[in-house]
Amino acid sequence: MFQSPKRAGAEPKGRGHRRRLREKFLQGGLDSFLEYEIIELLLTLGTPRRDCKEQAKEALREFKTLAGVLEASPLDLQKIKGIGPHNIFGLKFVHEVSRRFLRERMMKRPYCRSSREVFDYLYHAMRGLRKEEFKVLFLDAKNQILEEKTLFEGTVDSSVVYPREIIKDALRFEASSLIFVHNHPSGDPEPSVCDKEITRDLVSAARLMQIKVLDHIIIGNNCFFSFSDRGLIEEYEFDALHR
Repeated sequence: MFQSPKRAGAEPKGRGHRRRLREKFLQGGLDSFLEYEIIELLLTLGTPRRDCKEQAKEALREFKTLAGVLEASPLDLQKIKGIGPHNIFGLKFVHEVSRRFLRERMMKRPYCRSSREVFDYLYHAMRGLRKEEFKVLFLDAKNQILEEKTLFEGTVDSSVVYPREIIKDALRFEASSLIFVHNHPSGDPEPSVCDKEITRDLVSAARLMQIKVLDHIIIGNNCFFSFSDRGLIEEYEFDALHR
């Protein structure tokens, strides 16, 4: 019986490539992958019968990094030829799952003064924002997170950050301590004079209500500045005590 030139039982090229990517992940994890291969595999979750290699490479060229692709809006992603609502599903699903995982991990374990854990938890949500956001994490006496709240958006300065509003929320959530987090769209996390003044005022206001400030973390481009790690929170507490 006549057979086509394709070998009997052979896998279609795209299907075999995807299978090899999955096997590569199971054997070596993500460390064995190039960034475009990660994007390619995620794109195929929504369109399992299509070859998505070129779309993955183009997405990486457009958005520069894996994180940039994951955080891009569906509208921007669909500007790339060959990427539509179906294969965006994999990218967005994995991004949201990772955010939920980090949130649940943070909500279930003590903060333990780990600025790195807070950075890891909030980086994907705050990296690449075009304007500043000021978040507060409210913690109980065991340093476990009770609530996370974005209180201000826009340029973070003394005209928008009201210590009274933060303390009011802290009392409502029965928080024993606070962590402040905001981003610098420039990518440079070094605190401005205004950032330092706001933090000093917040530490002072919280101390009056017997609420402790654990840290103020500024998120930049894959880096962060921790007021606690640099000893500034302790310095501001000392100043508030001796006023």
